[in-house]
Formats: sequence, structure tokens, C-alpha cells
Amino acid sequence: MRDLTVILKNKPGTLADMGETLGKMGINIEGICGFPLKGEGIIHILVEDEETTRWALEDAGFEVRAIREVLVVDIGPKVGKPGTGGQLARKIGNAGVNIDLIYFAENNRVVLGVDNLDKARTALAGE
Repeated sequence: MRDLTVILKNKPGTLADMGETLGKMGINIEGICGFPLKGEGIIHILVEDEETTRWALEDAGFEVRAIREVLVVDIGPKVGKPGTGGQLARKIGNAGVNIDLIYFAENNRVVLGVDNLDKARTALAGE
């Protein structure tokens, strides 16, 4: 799975425009987070097919600033249990891996951007 960083104008309707653009192409946003920064809307979306998604967005006039592989962790029955996020982060931190992006995705999954995917996967083996 890939995380795309998409830049939106920070004004009403631009998030809807992005969602409709992808919907018309049959592209599912499996996870999303966003925040304003310096007059822009910074959106992270989790998708299966980053090439088609990038093409669709750029063709519609959106800026795709970055694409990266992320770690997607199914936390299943642990959803809503206090300490789950801390335990997950501790395992990764104890492996010497930095988490620089985190958000929830559909189907009880957490999306993590990390500086070393292999070490993070090893730290979470058996989750």
C-alpha cells in the first residue's frame, strides 16, 4: 500500500473535489488524514494503486507532493482498548525506528510512516 501526500487549496469543496475525482475513477481511499499548513490543506491518502491515483489527481489539477510505502497494521480486536497505540509505538521505538506519520484506515487498521520499514515489520512480527 502507498500513502500519497496531496496538496489541496484550503477552501470549501476541495476535499470533495478530490474524493469525487477518485470515486469517478473507481479508486477507493482506504485511509485518510489531513491538516492545514501555511494556507494549504495537506492530505494523506492510503491507496492500493498509486500510479493510477497519481495520474487521476494530477490530471484533475491536484498536486501530489509525495508517494511513499507505509506500514499498515491490522489492530483488529484491540481497537478502542486503552494503551493499544502506545504498545504499538513502543515496539517500534524500541527497535530504533522513528514514526513520522500515523493515521487510521478502514477495517481497523493503523497506517504508519516509518524511517525503516523492515525493522518496523520485524518489531511487530506476531501482532
